[in-house]
Amino acid sequence: MSENPPPPTDLRAWCWLLGAFALLMVAYFTLPLGWFGNRRPFLSWSAFVGALVALSWLTLAKIIGVLRGTAKRPVVWLVFLIALAMTIFAATYYALGAHKPEFAGLETRLDALYFTVVTMATVGYGDITPAGQTARLVVVLQIGYNFVFLAAAAGTASRAVRSTVEQRIRHRD
Repeated sequence: MSENPPPPTDLRAWCWLLGAFALLMVAYFTLPLGWFGNRRPFLSWSAFVGALVALSWLTLAKIIGVLRGTAKRPVVWLVFLIALAMTIFAATYYALGAHKPEFAGLETRLDALYFTVVTMATVGYGDITPAGQTARLVVVLQIGYNFVFLAAAAGTASRAVRSTVEQRIRHRD
């Protein structure tokens, strides 16, 4: 049997994801996050909560679309939404890290991104630890968010991939 290449739209969707992730990382490493932090707590918490609410809504909408069978490119979107969640938490940790008592060992944006990924994987913290109460609160929120939304998104993406593979196998036979 010859292998059929994926349809061009699949390739375009994955290229879009790669480009969107690259833009997300460029924005994360270049946008001025100094506006946020303990000097502007209302702005900081409003932006953080607003971003999480919007992200949660988008994630739930995509999950519901997969369950109903109406979602287009659900895996690409869910992977992007997981990367967006990672970026939101990393930006929050970086803003908190500017206030030294909140984190021990968090100095750069790369440190914040590393800490976010380690927290998402729940493998331990190593040399960066949340020292302040606000930092600990955000870590607890992230772990809860991981268990509820990101686990659901990853499970739904897995289900969509499995369904697509099964359809392609049936179609090939």
